Amino acid sequence: MATVNRDIKYTNRDFSSFRQRLIEYSQTYFPQTYTDFSPTSPGMMFIEQAAYVGDVLSFYLDNQFQETFMQYAQQTNNVFELAYMFGYKPKTTSAAQTIMDFYQQLPSKNDGSGNFVPDYDYSLNINENTTISTPNGNTFLIQDKIDFSISNSYDPTEISIYQTAGGIPQYFLLKKQRKAISAQINTITFNFTSPIPFQTVNIADVNIIKILDVIDSNGNVWYEVDHLGQEMVLDSIKNTNINDPNKIDNTPYLLRLKKVQRRFATRFTSLTNLQLQFGAGSPLDIDEEIIPNPNNVGIGLPFTQEKLTAAYSPTNFLYTGTYGIAPSSTTLTVRYLVGGGVNSNASLGSLSNLNKDNVFFSNINLNPITSDYVFNSLTSTNPEPASGGKGGDTLEEIRQNTLASIASQKRSVTADDYLIRALSMPSNYGSISKAHIEQPKLTDNQVSTIETLNLYILSLNSIGNLDLSSNTLKNNLKTYLSQHRMIGDNIEIKDAFIINIGINFEIIVLPEYNNSEVLLSCITSLKTYFNINNWQINQPILIKDLYILLDKIKGVQTVKNIFIENKAGTTLGYSPYAYDLTSATYNQVIYPSLDPSIFELKYLDQDIKGRVVPL
Repeated sequence: MATVNRDIKYTNRDFSSFRQRLIEYSQTYFPQTYTDFSPTSPGMMFIEQAAYVGDVLSFYLDNQFQETFMQYAQQTNNVFELAYMFGYKPKTTSAAQTIMDFYQQLPSKNDGSGNFVPDYDYSLNINENTTISTPNGNTFLIQDKIDFSISNSYDPTEISIYQTAGGIPQYFLLKKQRKAISAQINTITFNFTSPIPFQTVNIADVNIIKILDVIDSNGNVWYEVDHLGQEMVLDSIKNTNINDPNKIDNTPYLLRLKKVQRRFATRFTSLTNLQLQFGAGSPLDIDEEIIPNPNNVGIGLPFTQEKLTAAYSPTNFLYTGTYGIAPSSTTLTVRYLVGGGVNSNASLGSLSNLNKDNVFFSNINLNPITSDYVFNSLTSTNPEPASGGKGGDTLEEIRQNTLASIASQKRSVTADDYLIRALSMPSNYGSISKAHIEQPKLTDNQVSTIETLNLYILSLNSIGNLDLSSNTLKNNLKTYLSQHRMIGDNIEIKDAFIINIGINFEIIVLPEYNNSEVLLSCITSLKTYFNINNWQINQPILIKDLYILLDKIKGVQTVKNIFIENKAGTTLGYSPYAYDLTSATYNQVIYPSLDPSIFELKYLDQDIKGRVVPL
């Protein structure tokens, strides 16, 4: 049979172009067969029906192609799937946040030396996830435990005298602060029989914030991971002498990397549905530490030759394909947080209804009358409004946030990436107050260390002054950064230097103003200026700015002199490092040392001295 060649055009996309091309096709290849192309002819009916089908098929083809691009996708489920593919987790709600003040009274006792101190036998404990509510029903919870018997730089306790009798303290008032979010805990259970690879379960609820924990009927904890191929998770353990024999600091928790087989990944499939997916391995598989060697790397590959092109990960060098185990013959109890939204924002002082079901004393065998009084003295309030509550991401917000996250993918690439990552470490692993990162300074005898970065850090002590960070905190930070470090980067964590200073100034006051009031205003302005929260490592002191600052004080006629002196010596409570401020001054700017350092006016009430001088 002879081959029939036809000129077929593939550029037609809509009804009109399909219709016109079909007419031209009929006129070209069937000129004698059909010639009536009037709108009402039977032939045109079939041509237009074919054009109609072509138009519909083109629409769906274009639509499906459009839905594969994050920039143009419109269907909710496709936008969610694309967001997860690019590493962004959409938010279905945003919880309001605030700082909560918790107060309790403690009876006094004689310490044996004639001094009256708080009796910590009556100190209270408030468990994590304790709830506080507003009169209109908004529920907030704290995610960190409160122990009034403990006070350190990471969890300070403010103590004041609350009640006296005959000049002797009868009760002290203790205050602690915690962050609270607008959320409540919901619980759901799932029953599993035989293991099913990559089994999924769904939680249908509104305003789901996150999974709190997953525990099976045997008490085993299941860990949430970004993807099922992730075997290592960051785990925290209480910092005690048993867990850390070198414990000499107040860092609450130690950060460790832990390999887990019970894990799951989560993803939102819509604004009201959260899906949990589990692994594919058998629960009988033993999870053990395996050290890579030439005999076991690549186990699971079908052919030895495939080792030539296989991609290996140091955390997954065995091709077992388990991706964690699948739950079986057990019941999983899932606790998750719900809440947030615009209505979750709360006004100042409205969070006062504290649920005391999870409150208990640290000790037993207490005086029942005193213990009842102390228990009833526990109160809470929010000294600032709860804000930040809003609805979930819109489709356009998911789209833009996904495009913004593609470049970083949670990796630390630049020096600033490491700096922000270090400052964002959760405070229960140790709090970093100041951080500075730079490449090492090269000398003529050094080889290039271009891939090494020095991270200089400082912490705060219990009274808010700068202090060196503990070794425990540095180890936690090193572990935390290891999950985001580029393979070629080497991060060395060091202490920055603290340079303590004092200020002496002389001013001339206008005749109609009170000298003491003007002097006090100047000292107050300098305290605010040198507040350590306003200073960073390697920040210079601009003397000219100090003159301008004091000159703006109402009542100051002239700022005659400003002297800045170095305060050094551990016996006086200062840094051990002396610094030649005169040599470091150039054009009325005091520069820090070449080694990363920070200026600190440590004792604001005694290291700022001023006097009024005559004109």
